[in-house]
Amino acid sequence: MEPPATAQDGEDRSLPGSRLVLDLRDLRAGMLAQVGGKAANLGELLAAGLPVPEGFCLTTGAYRMATGGPDALLPELAALHAALRPDRAPAVQGQAAAGPDIPALAARARAAVASAPLPPEVRAAVGHAYATLGPDVPVAVRSSATAEDLPFASFAGQQDTYLNVVGAAAVIEAVRNCWASLWTDRATTYRAGLDINPAGVALAVVVQRMVEVETAGVLFTANPVTGRRKEAVIDASPGLGEAVVSGAVNPDHFVLDAVTGRVLERRPGDKRIAVVALPGGGTRTVEAAAGNGFCLTDRQAAELARLGLAAERHFGAPQDIEWAVSRGGELWLTQSRPITTLYPVPRRGDGAPGTRAFLCFSLAQGLTRPITPMGRAAIRLIAASVARTARFTLPDPRQGPPAYAEPGQRIFVDFTVPIRSAAGRWILPRVFDVMEARSAAVMRRLMDDPAFSVTQRTPLGLLRRILPVAVRARVPEGILRGFFRPRAALRRLDRFRRDYEAALELERGAGARPGAGGAPGGAPSSAPSGRDRLAHAEGLLQNRLFAIIPAILPLAALGFAMLGVAGKLLGGNRWSDLQPVLRGLPNNVTTDMDLELWRLAAAIRNDAQSRAVFAGQDSAALAAAYRDGNLPPRLEAGLARFLDRYGHRAVAEIDVGMPRWADDPTHILGVLANYLRLDDPGLAPDVQFSNAAEAAEAQVERLVAEAGRRGRIRGVLMRAVLRRARLFAGLRELPKYQLVLGLAEVRRQLQHVGSALAEAGVLADPADIFFLDFDEAGRAVDVLDGGNPGAGPELRVLVEARRAEYSRELGRRHIPRVLLSDGTEPEAAQRSTELRAEGTLVGSPASAGTVTGVARVILDPVGAHLEPGEILVAPSTDPGWTPLFLTAGGLVMEMGGANSHGAVVAREYGIPAVVGVPDATTRIIPGQQITVDGGSGTIVPAPPSAPPGTAPLPGA
Repeated sequence: MEPPATAQDGEDRSLPGSRLVLDLRDLRAGMLAQVGGKAANLGELLAAGLPVPEGFCLTTGAYRMATGGPDALLPELAALHAALRPDRAPAVQGQAAAGPDIPALAARARAAVASAPLPPEVRAAVGHAYATLGPDVPVAVRSSATAEDLPFASFAGQQDTYLNVVGAAAVIEAVRNCWASLWTDRATTYRAGLDINPAGVALAVVVQRMVEVETAGVLFTANPVTGRRKEAVIDASPGLGEAVVSGAVNPDHFVLDAVTGRVLERRPGDKRIAVVALPGGGTRTVEAAAGNGFCLTDRQAAELARLGLAAERHFGAPQDIEWAVSRGGELWLTQSRPITTLYPVPRRGDGAPGTRAFLCFSLAQGLTRPITPMGRAAIRLIAASVARTARFTLPDPRQGPPAYAEPGQRIFVDFTVPIRSAAGRWILPRVFDVMEARSAAVMRRLMDDPAFSVTQRTPLGLLRRILPVAVRARVPEGILRGFFRPRAALRRLDRFRRDYEAALELERGAGARPGAGGAPGGAPSSAPSGRDRLAHAEGLLQNRLFAIIPAILPLAALGFAMLGVAGKLLGGNRWSDLQPVLRGLPNNVTTDMDLELWRLAAAIRNDAQSRAVFAGQDSAALAAAYRDGNLPPRLEAGLARFLDRYGHRAVAEIDVGMPRWADDPTHILGVLANYLRLDDPGLAPDVQFSNAAEAAEAQVERLVAEAGRRGRIRGVLMRAVLRRARLFAGLRELPKYQLVLGLAEVRRQLQHVGSALAEAGVLADPADIFFLDFDEAGRAVDVLDGGNPGAGPELRVLVEARRAEYSRELGRRHIPRVLLSDGTEPEAAQRSTELRAEGTLVGSPASAGTVTGVARVILDPVGAHLEPGEILVAPSTDPGWTPLFLTAGGLVMEMGGANSHGAVVAREYGIPAVVGVPDATTRIIPGQQITVDGGSGTIVPAPPSAPPGTAPLPGA
């Protein structure tokens, strides 16, 4: 078969029935609604001068004509549209409701489309256009949906393709089948998961002359595994590309430098089968000839990489390309779409040269979800406060420090400078060993990379940044006081906390105490203006909130340092003996909060009226009753007291855009319902905590006695350091608690502004304020003040776009811990095996003990249900998750280290925990019996004879 001819410039390309049919060469990206993503991208490839087989596109107008259009839609499609049409979702909360029966609705829609009469105009247009390609020419008939090959969703393989179709009648039948494939279960569910309105989806069909294929496959212009840009990856196999795309064959694999064309890696596939075109139409799968050679030469691979790089430059983003090599050796591109799985590349604000390494601060905080625009704006201001204190130059605090970046709506920090200094290499991995162990492992691997060799061998640069912060916060004085006068240190800390909270209240001027976290209301008679509220919120973020961290953190660090001293006194690595000392710690605000919630549950259990409402209503209904003041008196009063003290907390609470518990107590009411199912008095959390504290004190006495046998002074010193460890280690939770207290005040002020803007019609909803930043919120307030009236519509459009972007990011499951400035993810590029034995998952030990039980995989704690004794498997946890720990038999987390929030609380409750387990939420099956060994850091499938729920006593 000859390669398809291309039209000469100026040639008349009009086609009969052109209202319904367009030549591929006339298509552009702006015609998405008319021709769909696949066809539009083919037109762009042709516009870039790249080789694409000739053909035409049957537009979405033909599909709408065949299915009745918006005014006379097929009844089955109308029912599906009505069931799946997304309402305006509460994107900030990220909550999902139970969906309709998609497979049944989709099946009826498919059958209706496949059997609908074909309009004569469509039949004629396809016949005329097909005839222009030649008599009975073999063609490929491909679906091209309007929701397809998009920058945020590829929809790869969601609709059907038919190869080697011969004859006008066969082409028309393939078109009808393509239309029906728009409503396959997989395509319908995929779109529903992205909240794409089904009423706005339509299908065009691409018809292209078939190339007589010798070899075909797929080309990625960036490495989809490691994320490395400018590294082309090619999979190739003999015959049509369907074998590679469908995964039916193990193809030849090439990795190339896309710029130079140099082959970096080649790996032969077995290529046992091939999909070939049959004479007269259709395809067949045949056994391929045996042989170990490659079906693509290095020269052909380099030329493909060059074509791919040209396509990437044209589209402005890495591409996933299908290609073919004809029997004459010509290279053809048959499809191009964005690679939607690549994580966005981080960019420094100052464009610092060279390869940079960025650490995901979001993951270090146990946060996998994206952060709202206003949440990121707030964090930028706090980060600017930190940088300013460390004497960095900041052109604009609202943009954050130069080392700050926000790829994928998460927080990343450039740590290239510290990882290239001797002091930073010593400090950073050790900090992350107890904070987020997998990040520490990635850091250590980076140290072997020549791109990150040491350039700063003295600690002078680090000291120049840290000393001003330490001196300003009087850190040396605080540490000395903590060691020699620990009770006095705690009293001083308590005074500092009171002053901090009073300052928030004083600066606010009126209203509820800062811990209440409630929605706007109770404003003073002379309420501040919107501009005053924005200024107050910015002032807190820039000048007040960071001060709490260096004031508290040194005492917590002193507590953990004392454990290190105790280890030295004992001699050798004695972590397994020291870990029980950290159970049942005093001065832990998160533990205090969880136990307060348990006491509320006990009060509910003892009140028949309160107990009855939990038996008859779900958490959402109870939350609505609370807002209306219709709960039983004891429950109403107890919940109000809890929220008055802890209502400023939330899941993902570092994001001011996330509702606080006082805004929506649904989550807390759900946790209370879980607590009420715990009917074993011995497993009551307050009993568990008391037992854990007693066991810890007993362990202190044992270690003191052991040290005393080696000398009286050693024993006295051991008692002193362990007492200080217990006294101060629980303060690890306090800095964040106080920070979130301030963030709750910032949120409250923004809620007032959002309510005023919504009431004036500037914004559609009060919560829209969290999808602006401070500059944009200021422009919105200008409208309230009578200026810039045109800003309102512009801001509403901006908010809608950001809500959509945020909703898409909520679906991203994989977040890299460390990301290089060229897009490389070091953990993926250097991943080693993580199985010690068949079926065993390995992480970091976090809380000693062994438990066998049923795994409950929970991705979001809001509304989660956890039966007593079940093992909680989560991507990460922050204090908003910890109320679930009180009924958990064990804990497994994908993120975290020995001193992350989840590990600290798990130890205090005495539940076995393993953290930093790669892909735990996907590799552990919900309902599976597993055994968690918190001492060795392993999770294994439970043996059949193991009794479920065999947890150790706290301190065992």
